[in-house]
Amino acid sequence: MSIFERYAPFIQDYIYRNNWESLRAIQTAAADAIFNTDENVLLSASTASGKTEAAFFPILTLFTEDMPQTVGAIYIGPLKALINDQFTRLNELCDEADIPVWHWHGDVAQSHKNKMLKKPSGILQITPESLEAMLLRKHAMIPKLFGDLRFIVIDEIHSLMRGDRGGQTICLIERLCRMAGADPRRIGLSATIGDPEAAGRFLAYGSGRGTVIPKIEAKGVKWRLSMEHFYISQQNVPEGKDAPNALPVLDEKTDIAPENADSGMGYIFEHTRGKKCLVFVNSREECEAVTTTLRSYCEAKHEPDRFLIHHGNLSAAYRETAEQAMKDEDVFMTTCTTATLELGIDIGRLERAFQIDAPFTVSSFLQRMGRTGRRDLPPEMWFVIREELPEPRSMLPETIPWKLLQGIALIQVYLEEKWVEPPKLDRLPYSLLYHQTMSTLASCGELTPSALASKVLSLSYFNRISKDDYKILLRHLLEKDHIQRTDEGGLIIGITGERVVNSFKFYAVFQENEEYTVRWGSQELGTIVSPPPVGEKVAIAGQVWIVEEVDHKRRLVYCEQIKGKVPAYFGDCPGDINTKILERMKQVLIEDKSYPYLMKNAVLRLDQARQTARNSGVTERPLICLGGNMWCLFPWVGTYAFFAMERFLKIKCADRLGLRGMDSARPYYIQFTMKASYEEFFSIIAEEAEKEFDPLDLVYSGEVPVFEKYDEFLPEILVKKGFSHGILGIKEMKNRIKSWKYLVN
Repeated sequence: MSIFERYAPFIQDYIYRNNWESLRAIQTAAADAIFNTDENVLLSASTASGKTEAAFFPILTLFTEDMPQTVGAIYIGPLKALINDQFTRLNELCDEADIPVWHWHGDVAQSHKNKMLKKPSGILQITPESLEAMLLRKHAMIPKLFGDLRFIVIDEIHSLMRGDRGGQTICLIERLCRMAGADPRRIGLSATIGDPEAAGRFLAYGSGRGTVIPKIEAKGVKWRLSMEHFYISQQNVPEGKDAPNALPVLDEKTDIAPENADSGMGYIFEHTRGKKCLVFVNSREECEAVTTTLRSYCEAKHEPDRFLIHHGNLSAAYRETAEQAMKDEDVFMTTCTTATLELGIDIGRLERAFQIDAPFTVSSFLQRMGRTGRRDLPPEMWFVIREELPEPRSMLPETIPWKLLQGIALIQVYLEEKWVEPPKLDRLPYSLLYHQTMSTLASCGELTPSALASKVLSLSYFNRISKDDYKILLRHLLEKDHIQRTDEGGLIIGITGERVVNSFKFYAVFQENEEYTVRWGSQELGTIVSPPPVGEKVAIAGQVWIVEEVDHKRRLVYCEQIKGKVPAYFGDCPGDINTKILERMKQVLIEDKSYPYLMKNAVLRLDQARQTARNSGVTERPLICLGGNMWCLFPWVGTYAFFAMERFLKIKCADRLGLRGMDSARPYYIQFTMKASYEEFFSIIAEEAEKEFDPLDLVYSGEVPVFEKYDEFLPEILVKKGFSHGILGIKEMKNRIKSWKYLVN
């Protein structure tokens, strides 16, 4: 029997109605794995390849042969917008078979949720946060809701493998299965898996099953790709035929442009007119700024506003307005967005995507470009790389176009090797451990310490957490009244803990945008989001400040003014750049090859950068003297190894080197003054790297490096241990230092 014949009749009818002449390779492979094995299944194929249908065609077929008595399948999606989109698609598919499809997240009406609670059946689509809330608030109903659960489908699984949210999802699945007495198979879906074997192990955590990973031959796809470079302050560009930004940025009918026009924004404005496009940016703040600028062009040119905005901090109404407008085939508007429209939402016939500057990962690049290329159009992305024009007396590091190099490197590692970032699964997730401890205790009620430890530490994601560390955590939580001991010796949620657990923000393990007030002496400078730790820098009120103290309870940051520039990034994704990308950026400077997607300005800027690199020797020697006793180190390592390098130099080497005034632009370079010579620098750091030292040594004196959402509730020793052992890339840093041994001799 062929796969098509094996499908339920209503699935066959659906395929006929959509005029599909044959099944796609992903659909055949998925059906074979789901029908003919009892294992978990990881489906990895390009964007818009039909992964959702590939998973649900066989699942729904099995349901029609033996209908589950409760919810039979849970679909876990990382974004509300993705769930809304898939809800519509699955409803159409399931309608004829009378299989209900329910969606459940913060924007869904309670009346819809109540219907599912009264008659649990079919498919439930839900976010990890809403599933957490359900386990916490509907604890007693879980067996009734999910007692006959057969499948759990995790969409865009790669997006859940880079932090605590993925760990939370795995913990939730294990907890739900224990409560419900169910043993569902897991189906993971993604277009961008960097290490399928590691992803398969992650998917299978605690399931007692292996993971089948079908090998699917990808068809060759042609890309329409371009990358152009602009200086933000165009008025400072010298005149002449070879001047950057020689391309016109306004149409021929008028030279009207907003005051202080940004040439890169003008380029986007002109090339989105009359088209349906997405403009991707790397932060919520930049999304707001770009949208405002593009709308100012509409106003200046007396054109109707044709720009929408979409990011996670907008209300549901704004987000859904943008989603619906983009799906309308007759509406030609452009939406400025962050990663919220990066994942698998089908928003119709998009003509092109723009990316302002480079994304941080190959995965993001592929996902964002994959929003286009549907309805038989080729995928199309235009990179718009912008930088301030370097001052005539700028030092060497500031004259290198880092974002341009990063964009080229991201494209090249995929074109040349099909490389995508592997998951990082070796952290010590103490923040999540706190969260799941509190959630378990709140849902189960009073538990003995041993019973609580048994429930939490047996969750597969916590396999690296020792019993001793868990005892340290529980003692601390008792001291701080997050939990308390009953007269019978059991543990319950304490008064302080209740305030945390009862907040709607508790369900999420990712950091919300809490605002902190920044103070300098008696002056209030303004507010920022997610403050860096003590010793790091922050930009506000047009100045640069170093953080002296962070009061997390009162949401206050105390600073002192300094000179310099703020490092590009601190923290977890989306800013984690892999070492592979930095090494390829270096190779871009070394090699003498052209890239067919570079436009005129970008070609000129890359030529300048290569000339600068050759003249300075920056690709031949990692340490360059900038003049006098000022030096610059180019480690060419990723964010977390770079982070370790900074601390290693400050804490282990600074005194011997006479190193002062360290100023970093992560993860590109570190500037400092130094008394030691070039040869002494490499000799000393090699000696120090050879010595055995505890990763905790790289935590600054008096520092408590709060990194994840619930770190503030942990004992200091666990915060420091989680940061130093799980975040800092010490092994990679040491390997890079060892590679410099030839410079000592």
